Amino acid sequence: MSAVAANVRFSHRLVGESPAIQRLREQIPKIALSRSPVLLLGETGSGKEVVARTIYEANPAGNFVPIDCGSLVGTLMESELFGHAKGSFTGAGESKKGLIELANGGTAFFDEIGDLPLDLQVKLLRVLQEREYRPVGSLVRHKVDLRVVAATHRNLAKEVERGNFREDLYYRLNVIRLVVPPLRERKEDIPLLIEYFLQQLDASQAPTPELTRALSEYDWPGNVRELYNCIQRMVAVSSGPYLHTGDLPTAVRNHGVAAQMGARRLAVAAGAGAASSAAVPPPEPAILTLAELERRHVRYVLQYAKGDRTLAAHLLGIGRTTLYRKIKEYGLAE
Repeated sequence: MSAVAANVRFSHRLVGESPAIQRLREQIPKIALSRSPVLLLGETGSGKEVVARTIYEANPAGNFVPIDCGSLVGTLMESELFGHAKGSFTGAGESKKGLIELANGGTAFFDEIGDLPLDLQVKLLRVLQEREYRPVGSLVRHKVDLRVVAATHRNLAKEVERGNFREDLYYRLNVIRLVVPPLRERKEDIPLLIEYFLQQLDASQAPTPELTRALSEYDWPGNVRELYNCIQRMVAVSSGPYLHTGDLPTAVRNHGVAAQMGARRLAVAAGAGAASSAAVPPPEPAILTLAELERRHVRYVLQYAKGDRTLAAHLLGIGRTTLYRKIKEYGLAE
């Protein structure tokens, strides 16, 4: 049985065993018992919605309703949030429930709350203070009971100073605050995330050790979302039973090459400094040619297959004749 199937660490999709994730996992059951607002802070793609859903699933009641605050723009944004009465504006042929009403009795997740327009911030504040709202075109106020979880990649305190976010709403939301760490600060979770994503994609491929190492060394500016997209792309383009570094997107692959070159330069500089004051040789270029990348990868696969050329050709997704030609072309014959 795989580690994924055998371990509860993947429950609620909050994947990882790093100290930061373990702290989140310990806090969530207590937070879930409260109806107090929760503010999730973290970079884009770091998994704030996963944490919000985990809070909901730890004590489920009613619906979990995601609300993309960045999309609430234009003339119909208030209707989208609070609903409208029949005939309240041109085209309103029927009454419509808003997202707030759909979340009644459950959890409303306001994703990127920092993008919410100021006029809607006022109306959301009333929901939090008075537990009521009024649909567009209606004179009747509706009572509502919901838990609000809000997330943002912005520094809301600075947004308050700039006049982009209401101070009273900020303090209403900032009751329970959780920080979702970026992936670069919990790289020990990357192998677990790779395994989890492969299961989610129902993929038959397995990562080579070199690939796992390369993925663990990359900083992932797009965080967990970028890692998932990377795995999804590799699964789609790979034809063999293994995922290897040749399947990596160019940005990730070049990062690994540049890191190796940087480490090599440091080693050369250190050796030269210790031996003599002679000038350090000029650094190698950070970007390798496609031919050199292919040569290195073919050599790695041959080593990984322990010289079994039939297996190596299978792993590379090429025929044996093509492999023999590349071995000769790149001077890789023993």
